Amino acid sequence: MKEIRRQYLNNEIKLERYQIIGICLYLLAFSGVFGWIYEFIFYYFNSGMKTFYWQGGNFLPWINIYAIGAFLILITVHKLKKNPFLVFFSSMFVTGVLEYVSGYIIHHFFHTRLWDYNVEILNFGNIDGYVCFRSVFIFGISALFLVYLVVPFFIYLSKKLSKKTFLTIGIVLASVILFDEFYNLLFARIFHLPRAYDIYSKWGIPYLRF
Repeated sequence: MKEIRRQYLNNEIKLERYQIIGICLYLLAFSGVFGWIYEFIFYYFNSGMKTFYWQGGNFLPWINIYAIGAFLILITVHKLKKNPFLVFFSSMFVTGVLEYVSGYIIHHFFHTRLWDYNVEILNFGNIDGYVCFRSVFIFGISALFLVYLVVPFFIYLSKKLSKKTFLTIGIVLASVILFDEFYNLLFARIFHLPRAYDIYSKWGIPYLRF
């Protein structure tokens, strides 16, 4: 694992196409779940440690913007990964831009707010409620974890598992998550089907609606 990380940081690893595809599928699943766990914990403290809220808009514990952010980070810092400081600050910047632009577009064009830092704790550096220092700082720390541990680990898996096993696991994970995402984002709206919010609310599960 240590040797793989060294080779990865020095661009010495040559990956086959199936490995690249598989790693992307694993990252899609991992980053969205990671974001869900982070928000699940944060909003518990934000509520005064009284209530755990289900996050996101899906049945599964997965939030799409964290997956988007993870890929943006990896694209942005690909040539900077030898320098943790540049990885950290570049990741803070790119995730801050993503968060602000996404929040602005959703608010002004779709007339809803999926998050509002104006009403949350630890919102120092808050800009219009779309981004704050706490959020981008956490994303910067998470980027270090992503670049120096998660990606090398998935590279390690791609080399240890057989091609069929590695790809099958990745395809199954990504397929289940994306079906859940598109069902709640599109199909349920188009065909007027119950969404995760509707079902979990009926079950009495506190839910932050996205």
